[in-house]
Amino acid sequence: MAKKSLACFGVLSCLCFSQSIDPHPPAQDDDPLRLRVNVVLVQLNVAVTDNKGNYVTGLRPEDFSITEDKISQKISTFEQSNDPDQSSREVARKGSIKLPDYVSTADSRTDLMAPHPSDASLFILFDTSNYMYRSFVFAQDAIVDFIRSMDDSSKLAFYSYSRDLSRMTSLTSDQFRIVSGVRNTVAGDDAALYNSLLLTVKDTIPLRGRKAIVVFSNGPDNASAVPPEDVAELAQSTGTIIYIVSTQQAQDDPISAAAFERVSKGSGGKAYFAKNWLQEKQAFASIREDLFHLYTLSYYPQPNPNRGWRSIRVKLVGKDLQKYHIRTRDGYRLLPAPANPINNNAVTRSESNSR
Repeated sequence: MAKKSLACFGVLSCLCFSQSIDPHPPAQDDDPLRLRVNVVLVQLNVAVTDNKGNYVTGLRPEDFSITEDKISQKISTFEQSNDPDQSSREVARKGSIKLPDYVSTADSRTDLMAPHPSDASLFILFDTSNYMYRSFVFAQDAIVDFIRSMDDSSKLAFYSYSRDLSRMTSLTSDQFRIVSGVRNTVAGDDAALYNSLLLTVKDTIPLRGRKAIVVFSNGPDNASAVPPEDVAELAQSTGTIIYIVSTQQAQDDPISAAAFERVSKGSGGKAYFAKNWLQEKQAFASIREDLFHLYTLSYYPQPNPNRGWRSIRVKLVGKDLQKYHIRTRDGYRLLPAPANPINNNAVTRSESNSR
């Protein structure tokens, strides 16, 4: 049942190309039977590190190579989080990055701007199940410190979960409101992590720019109807990064530990297993550094007959860069658009958010 509901939801929310014959072409259209293709911008958040785990900065668009199903892609926008001077606004203005010939400038003008770091939306998902009874206050402190370490312009939302999801605070740059939401949480009963995480990913779908979810979990999921694979696929298809900070209790459960690794890694994020409150703080600090050192690349997919799962591979170009490591999502699912869209232009506007 969960699989079917996710598939139905994906038809409306995931990346898609919609093709149809326009029955009433404009007068200036020379070919009344031309196919209209709404091309969605695919956004990738890429971390580049050396062998010691240090972030590599200062890379340029030409240092990256992107393939989708082994088809080479052209980078449309580029930005490095901690260096606004290299944002795609500047690159696009200089004309060094151009849209593919098959993309309509009129339909895509809102996507020419890659998200600035201040456009990032961050959702914090806090485990308040009965697993948390003994370490509740320490976890709250670690989350509060993380919130206060974020840039004032960042937008954060705070959710908590046990058997059900509680949207404590919606997206805001008011850190006082977020901290108040954290302090007002109370411990509950069973843990439905995957149910709650799937709902949180769905909340990110309408948002533009970089999107990330930071989960604090103190134990295995024991109440969800949704499998972790559904969460991972939707996160990948919507370009939502997932970071999971968990405890030794979750790591001691091999099934949960493996699921946490799969969900986070598939989205381009990381999973952390902390043995004590100090390591929890260190994990949150590591996530903050990761968010502030990501490269954001995007492209309009080249024509591709594949309407299912599309594999993405990002590589660094040049011998001097081969020693570095790349972390990003490894693909997305392209689901069919509604059979009879009412208005192609409207669909383009609503579906052209960066994914």
